[in-house]
Amino acid sequence: MTMRKNKGLFGVIRYTTLIVWGLICAFPIYWMVSTSFKPSEEWFAWPAHFVPAEPTLDNFRIVWNPFGQKESFGRFTQLESSQVGSPWSSFLNTLVIAATSTVLSVAIGLLIAYGASRYRVISETRMFSLLMLRMVPPIAIALPILVYYQWWEKSVGIAFLDTYHGLMILYIVTTLPYSIWMLKSFIDEVPVEIEQAAAVMGASRLRTMAEVVFPLVRSGIVATLLFVLILTWSEYLLALTLAYGDVSTLPIAMSRYEGASEGRIYGRQAALSVGVTLPLVFVGMLIHKHLVRGFSFGM
Repeated sequence: MTMRKNKGLFGVIRYTTLIVWGLICAFPIYWMVSTSFKPSEEWFAWPAHFVPAEPTLDNFRIVWNPFGQKESFGRFTQLESSQVGSPWSSFLNTLVIAATSTVLSVAIGLLIAYGASRYRVISETRMFSLLMLRMVPPIAIALPILVYYQWWEKSVGIAFLDTYHGLMILYIVTTLPYSIWMLKSFIDEVPVEIEQAAAVMGASRLRTMAEVVFPLVRSGIVATLLFVLILTWSEYLLALTLAYGDVSTLPIAMSRYEGASEGRIYGRQAALSVGVTLPLVFVGMLIHKHLVRGFSFGM
Protein backbone atom coordinates (compact mmCIF):
# COMPACT_ATOMS: atom_id res chain seq x y z
CA MET A 1 0.00 0.00 0.00
CA THR A 2 2.81 2.38 0.88
CA MET A 3 4.51 1.76 -2.48
CA ARG A 4 1.26 2.41 -4.32
CA LYS A 5 0.74 5.66 -2.42
CA ASN A 6 4.29 6.74 -3.21
CA LYS A 7 3.81 5.94 -6.90
CA GLY A 8 0.51 7.82 -6.92
CA LEU A 9 2.07 10.84 -5.21
CA PHE A 10 5.01 10.75 -7.59
CA GLY A 11 2.63 10.66 -10.56
CA VAL A 12 0.68 13.66 -9.27
CA ILE A 13 3.89 15.65 -8.73
CA ARG A 14 5.19 14.69 -12.17
CA TYR A 15 2.03 15.66 -14.06
CA THR A 16 1.63 18.85 -12.02
CA THR A 17 5.20 19.82 -12.87
CA LEU A 18 4.62 19.10 -16.55
CA ILE A 19 1.41 21.16 -16.59
CA VAL A 20 3.08 24.11 -14.87
CA TRP A 21 6.05 23.93 -17.21
CA GLY A 22 3.71 23.71 -20.22
CA LEU A 23 1.86 26.84 -19.06
CA ILE A 24 5.17 28.69 -18.59
CA CYS A 25 6.26 27.76 -22.13
CA ALA A 26 2.87 28.66 -23.64
CA PHE A 27 2.53 32.03 -21.90
CA PRO A 28 4.81 34.00 -24.29
CA ILE A 29 2.71 32.72 -27.21
CA TYR A 30 -0.50 33.73 -25.46
CA TRP A 31 0.96 37.16 -24.62
CA MET A 32 2.00 37.68 -28.25
CA VAL A 33 -1.50 36.88 -29.51
CA SER A 34 -3.12 38.98 -26.79
CA THR A 35 -0.89 41.99 -27.50
CA SER A 36 -1.66 41.81 -31.21
CA PHE A 37 -5.32 42.59 -30.42
CA LYS A 38 -4.63 45.41 -27.96
CA PRO A 39 -4.90 49.12 -28.83
CA SER A 40 -1.82 51.23 -28.17
CA GLU A 41 -3.22 52.48 -24.83
CA GLU A 42 -3.06 48.95 -23.40
CA TRP A 43 0.48 48.02 -24.44
CA PHE A 44 2.02 49.62 -21.33
CA ALA A 45 -1.03 49.58 -19.05
CA TRP A 46 -0.44 48.84 -15.37
CA PRO A 47 -1.66 46.54 -14.06
CA ALA A 48 -1.17 44.63 -17.27
CA HIS A 49 -4.21 43.60 -19.31
CA PHE A 50 -3.94 39.86 -19.82
CA VAL A 51 -7.12 40.05 -21.92
CA PRO A 52 -7.62 43.08 -24.22
CA ALA A 53 -10.21 45.39 -22.70
CA GLU A 54 -11.03 46.84 -26.12
CA PRO A 55 -9.95 44.31 -28.78
CA THR A 56 -9.02 45.78 -32.13
CA LEU A 57 -7.80 44.56 -35.51
CA ASP A 58 -5.93 47.79 -36.28
CA ASN A 59 -2.54 46.20 -35.66
CA PHE A 60 -3.22 43.54 -38.30
CA ARG A 61 -4.67 46.06 -40.75
CA ILE A 62 -1.60 48.25 -40.39
CA VAL A 63 1.06 45.56 -40.60
CA TRP A 64 -0.52 43.31 -43.22
CA ASN A 65 -2.02 46.05 -45.37
CA PRO A 66 -1.37 44.75 -48.94
CA PHE A 67 -1.59 48.28 -50.38
CA GLY A 68 1.34 49.56 -48.33
CA GLN A 69 1.72 50.93 -44.83
CA LYS A 70 1.71 54.65 -45.63
CA GLU A 71 -1.98 54.73 -44.84
CA SER A 72 -1.78 55.18 -41.08
CA PHE A 73 -4.16 53.89 -38.44
CA GLY A 74 -4.17 55.33 -34.94
CA ARG A 75 -0.67 56.33 -33.89
CA PHE A 76 1.15 54.46 -36.64
CA THR A 77 2.76 57.29 -38.58
CA GLN A 78 4.34 57.48 -42.01
CA LEU A 79 7.76 57.66 -40.37
CA GLU A 80 7.21 54.31 -38.70
CA SER A 81 5.93 52.86 -41.99
CA SER A 82 9.09 53.87 -43.82
CA GLN A 83 11.23 52.34 -41.08
CA VAL A 84 9.66 48.88 -41.04
CA GLY A 85 8.29 48.56 -44.58
CA SER A 86 5.76 46.02 -45.82
CA PRO A 87 6.14 42.39 -44.71
CA TRP A 88 4.70 40.87 -47.89
CA SER A 89 7.96 40.90 -49.84
CA SER A 90 9.72 39.39 -46.82
CA PHE A 91 6.97 36.79 -46.55
CA LEU A 92 7.43 35.79 -50.19
CA ASN A 93 11.21 35.64 -49.79
CA THR A 94 10.91 33.47 -46.69
CA LEU A 95 8.38 31.18 -48.35
CA VAL A 96 10.55 30.58 -51.42
CA ILE A 97 13.82 30.20 -49.53
CA ALA A 98 12.48 28.08 -46.66
CA ALA A 99 10.35 25.77 -48.81
CA THR A 100 13.02 25.16 -51.46
CA SER A 101 15.91 24.65 -49.04
CA THR A 102 13.76 22.37 -46.84
CA VAL A 103 12.73 20.10 -49.72
CA LEU A 104 16.30 19.89 -51.05
CA SER A 105 17.78 19.29 -47.59
CA VAL A 106 15.37 16.45 -46.84
CA ALA A 107 15.73 14.94 -50.35
CA ILE A 108 19.53 14.91 -50.15
CA GLY A 109 19.42 13.78 -46.53
CA LEU A 110 17.07 10.92 -47.41
CA LEU A 111 19.50 9.49 -49.97
CA ILE A 112 22.50 9.88 -47.66
CA ALA A 113 20.55 8.42 -44.72
CA TYR A 114 19.62 5.36 -46.80
CA GLY A 115 23.24 4.83 -47.78
CA ALA A 116 24.37 5.26 -44.17
CA SER A 117 21.74 2.82 -42.92
CA ARG A 118 22.13 0.07 -45.51
CA TYR A 119 25.69 0.41 -46.82
CA ARG A 120 27.46 2.23 -43.95
CA VAL A 121 28.72 4.94 -46.29
CA ILE A 122 29.08 7.07 -43.16
CA SER A 123 30.53 5.51 -40.02
CA GLU A 124 29.07 6.11 -36.58
CA THR A 125 32.02 8.33 -35.71
CA ARG A 126 31.45 10.48 -38.78
CA MET A 127 27.74 10.61 -38.04
CA PHE A 128 28.53 12.20 -34.68
CA SER A 129 31.03 14.51 -36.34
CA LEU A 130 28.31 15.50 -38.79
CA LEU A 131 26.01 16.42 -35.95
CA MET A 132 28.76 18.49 -34.36
CA LEU A 133 28.42 20.93 -37.26
CA ARG A 134 25.08 22.05 -35.81
CA MET A 135 26.74 22.85 -32.49
CA VAL A 136 28.88 25.56 -34.07
CA PRO A 137 27.44 29.02 -33.27
CA PRO A 138 25.99 30.66 -36.42
CA ILE A 139 28.06 33.81 -35.85
CA ALA A 140 31.21 31.66 -36.14
CA ILE A 141 30.39 30.83 -39.77
CA ALA A 142 28.40 33.91 -40.80
CA LEU A 143 31.36 36.29 -41.15
CA PRO A 144 33.69 33.79 -42.93
CA ILE A 145 30.89 32.94 -45.36
CA LEU A 146 30.30 36.67 -45.92
CA VAL A 147 33.96 37.15 -46.83
CA TYR A 148 33.92 34.06 -49.04
CA TYR A 149 30.79 35.21 -50.87
CA GLN A 150 32.37 38.62 -51.49
CA TRP A 151 35.55 37.01 -52.81
CA TRP A 152 33.54 34.68 -55.06
CA GLU A 153 31.62 37.58 -56.56
CA LYS A 154 34.75 39.62 -57.23
CA SER A 155 36.83 36.72 -58.58
CA VAL A 156 34.29 34.59 -60.45
CA GLY A 157 31.57 37.13 -61.09
CA ILE A 158 28.74 35.06 -59.57
CA ALA A 159 26.77 36.89 -56.88
CA PHE A 160 25.82 34.99 -53.74
CA LEU A 161 25.27 37.86 -51.32
CA ASP A 162 21.67 38.98 -50.95
CA THR A 163 20.39 36.29 -53.33
CA TYR A 164 18.02 33.37 -53.06
CA HIS A 165 20.57 30.74 -54.03
CA GLY A 166 23.24 32.12 -51.70
CA LEU A 167 20.97 31.74 -48.68
CA MET A 168 19.49 28.43 -49.85
CA ILE A 169 22.90 26.78 -50.16
CA LEU A 170 23.79 27.80 -46.64
CA TYR A 171 20.44 26.64 -45.24
CA ILE A 172 20.78 23.26 -46.95
CA VAL A 173 24.29 22.75 -45.58
CA THR A 174 23.36 23.75 -42.02
CA THR A 175 20.17 21.65 -41.84
CA LEU A 176 21.50 18.57 -43.64
CA PRO A 177 22.93 16.98 -40.45
CA TYR A 178 19.47 17.03 -38.86
CA SER A 179 17.89 15.56 -41.98
CA ILE A 180 20.39 12.72 -42.14
CA TRP A 181 20.17 11.87 -38.45
CA MET A 182 16.38 11.93 -38.24
CA LEU A 183 15.77 10.01 -41.46
CA LYS A 184 18.42 7.38 -40.71
CA SER A 185 16.68 6.53 -37.43
CA PHE A 186 13.47 5.79 -39.37
CA ILE A 187 15.13 3.81 -42.15
CA ASP A 188 16.92 1.67 -39.54
CA GLU A 189 13.48 0.53 -38.33
CA VAL A 190 12.57 -0.91 -41.74
CA PRO A 191 13.49 -4.63 -41.86
CA VAL A 192 16.09 -5.48 -44.49
CA GLU A 193 14.12 -8.64 -45.28
CA ILE A 194 11.43 -6.55 -46.97
CA GLU A 195 13.97 -5.15 -49.42
CA GLN A 196 15.42 -8.60 -49.98
CA ALA A 197 11.96 -9.94 -50.80
CA ALA A 198 11.43 -7.10 -53.29
CA ALA A 199 14.80 -7.89 -54.90
CA VAL A 200 13.86 -11.57 -55.23
CA MET A 201 10.68 -10.50 -57.04
CA GLY A 202 12.80 -8.59 -59.56
CA ALA A 203 12.57 -5.03 -58.26
CA SER A 204 15.59 -2.83 -58.86
CA ARG A 205 17.31 -0.97 -56.04
CA LEU A 206 15.79 2.38 -57.05
CA ARG A 207 12.32 0.87 -57.31
CA THR A 208 12.71 -0.81 -53.94
CA MET A 209 13.68 2.49 -52.39
CA ALA A 210 10.87 4.44 -54.06
CA GLU A 211 8.03 1.93 -53.64
CA VAL A 212 8.97 -0.04 -50.52
CA VAL A 213 11.30 1.81 -48.15
CA PHE A 214 10.30 5.45 -48.55
CA PRO A 215 6.52 4.85 -48.20
CA LEU A 216 7.20 3.00 -44.93
CA VAL A 217 9.09 5.99 -43.52
CA ARG A 218 6.59 8.54 -44.82
CA SER A 219 5.78 9.76 -41.31
CA GLY A 220 9.46 10.28 -40.60
CA ILE A 221 9.91 12.24 -43.82
CA VAL A 222 6.97 14.50 -42.94
CA ALA A 223 8.29 15.07 -39.40
CA THR A 224 11.75 15.89 -40.76
CA LEU A 225 10.27 18.26 -43.34
CA LEU A 226 8.42 20.24 -40.69
CA PHE A 227 11.39 20.28 -38.33
CA VAL A 228 13.75 21.60 -41.02
CA LEU A 229 11.09 24.05 -42.21
CA ILE A 230 10.86 25.54 -38.72
CA LEU A 231 14.64 25.96 -38.62
CA THR A 232 14.83 27.68 -41.99
CA TRP A 233 11.64 29.73 -41.53
CA SER A 234 12.82 31.27 -38.26
CA GLU A 235 16.55 31.63 -38.99
CA TYR A 236 17.75 35.18 -38.31
CA LEU A 237 21.50 35.67 -37.97
CA LEU A 238 22.62 34.16 -41.29
CA ALA A 239 19.86 35.98 -43.15
CA LEU A 240 20.79 39.25 -41.47
CA THR A 241 24.44 38.84 -42.46
CA LEU A 242 24.06 37.46 -45.98
CA ALA A 243 20.66 38.68 -47.24
CA TYR A 244 19.88 42.00 -45.64
CA GLY A 245 18.54 43.99 -48.64
CA ASP A 246 16.56 42.66 -51.58
CA VAL A 247 16.12 39.20 -50.03
CA SER A 248 14.98 40.27 -46.59
CA THR A 249 13.22 37.50 -44.64
CA LEU A 250 10.44 37.68 -42.05
CA PRO A 251 12.72 37.47 -38.97
CA ILE A 252 14.61 40.48 -40.32
CA ALA A 253 11.33 42.30 -40.94
CA MET A 254 10.32 41.64 -37.33
CA SER A 255 13.62 42.99 -36.01
CA ARG A 256 13.02 46.35 -37.73
CA TYR A 257 10.25 47.07 -35.28
CA GLU A 258 12.77 47.22 -32.43
CA GLY A 259 14.19 50.50 -33.65
CA ALA A 260 11.07 52.04 -35.13
CA SER A 261 9.70 54.93 -33.05
CA GLU A 262 11.95 53.95 -30.13
CA GLY A 263 10.44 50.47 -30.13
CA ARG A 264 7.01 51.68 -29.01
CA ILE A 265 4.94 49.74 -31.52
CA TYR A 266 4.80 46.37 -29.80
CA GLY A 267 1.26 45.65 -30.93
CA ARG A 268 2.34 45.92 -34.57
CA GLN A 269 5.28 43.62 -33.94
CA ALA A 270 3.00 41.12 -32.18
CA ALA A 271 0.59 41.20 -35.14
CA LEU A 272 3.49 40.48 -37.48
CA SER A 273 4.69 37.66 -35.20
CA VAL A 274 1.26 36.04 -35.29
CA GLY A 275 1.33 36.14 -39.07
CA VAL A 276 4.82 34.61 -39.09
CA THR A 277 3.85 31.68 -36.86
CA LEU A 278 0.43 30.93 -38.38
CA PRO A 279 1.78 29.15 -41.52
CA LEU A 280 3.79 26.73 -39.38
CA VAL A 281 0.81 26.08 -37.12
CA PHE A 282 -1.43 25.50 -40.14
CA VAL A 283 1.04 23.07 -41.74
CA GLY A 284 1.45 21.25 -38.43
CA MET A 285 -2.31 20.82 -38.08
CA LEU A 286 -2.60 19.43 -41.60
CA ILE A 287 0.04 16.75 -41.01
CA HIS A 288 -0.38 16.19 -37.26
CA LYS A 289 -1.11 12.48 -37.73
CA HIS A 290 2.24 11.96 -39.40
CA LEU A 291 3.99 14.15 -36.85
CA VAL A 292 2.78 12.13 -33.86
CA ARG A 293 4.16 8.96 -35.37
CA GLY A 294 7.22 10.65 -36.83
CA PHE A 295 8.43 12.39 -33.66
CA SER A 296 7.87 9.16 -31.70
CA PHE A 297 10.22 7.42 -34.18
CA GLY A 298 7.43 5.25 -35.58
CA MET A 299 6.36 3.68 -32.29
